[in-house]
Amino acid sequence: MILIAAPGQGSQSPGFLAPWLELDGVRDLVGELGEAAGIDLVKHGTESDAETIKDTKVAQPLIVAAGIVTARALEIPAPTAVAGHSVGEITAMAISGILSHDEAMALVGLRGRAMAEAAGLVSTGMAAVLGGDAGELETKLEELGLHAANFNGAGQIVVAGETDALRALASNPPEKARVVPLQTAGAFHTRFMEPAVVKVRDFAGDIEPSDPNLAIYSNRHGDRVVSGQEFLDLVVEQISSPVQWEDCMESFVRDGIAGMIELAPAGALAGLAKRGMRGVPVVAVKTPDELEAAQAMLKGEAE
Repeated sequence: MILIAAPGQGSQSPGFLAPWLELDGVRDLVGELGEAAGIDLVKHGTESDAETIKDTKVAQPLIVAAGIVTARALEIPAPTAVAGHSVGEITAMAISGILSHDEAMALVGLRGRAMAEAAGLVSTGMAAVLGGDAGELETKLEELGLHAANFNGAGQIVVAGETDALRALASNPPEKARVVPLQTAGAFHTRFMEPAVVKVRDFAGDIEPSDPNLAIYSNRHGDRVVSGQEFLDLVVEQISSPVQWEDCMESFVRDGIAGMIELAPAGALAGLAKRGMRGVPVVAVKTPDELEAAQAMLKGEAE
């Protein structure tokens, strides 16, 4: 079985949607997805600068739309597995049939706006901590009032909290660790996002999700979920809870995933997989040029 992996926020870069819009029907599709999310995704995916698309309410719909576009181009067969990192879980819900494309885009549009509003209440951010001792890092986080937000595996933990505390960690990191600031505009997956959870939960209450037609894994605990309603509930609560991507990768290996395809804007999850899922072939679909390799992986598994 091949895993389709949908990346999270921070994967975007200026103009990354431009080559996709050259494919038949994609410009119209992106326009429709943008309308559902309440944002001009064609403009932001081709013209907007790095600072503009760093904005949570822009970045999140862009990333989900890109994943939907990539998945459509791949013509994903069953049986296939799917998982998303953070906001990528909304992409996963659209691909697996839990939500329609319009429902997914409306949800991510609201999620992005709500998280941006929550991030505006206090100056916060995120940083990746690479290497070092986990125990020493935990002690430093407690001292500085920071939180572990993403357990990404392969020696990477993303931490989040107030910007002054992040600067203090960067200036005095754990021994043998490196702290890298991330292109996110808030302390996602921490208590700072609790106001956003309330708004998204209210919105999600009006959605009637379907059960997934593909195997789908949750960031909350790393395991498969068979109920669409349960998965949607987990995605809502995940806004203020840590992402357990390391547990997801352990489940992928346990369940015999034979290969992984990362949807656009790809790269981050492919890098983690190469270190955390050694021996599992990976294709990162950054542009349409990588579609052929991804389709060959899907076809090879089907045969």
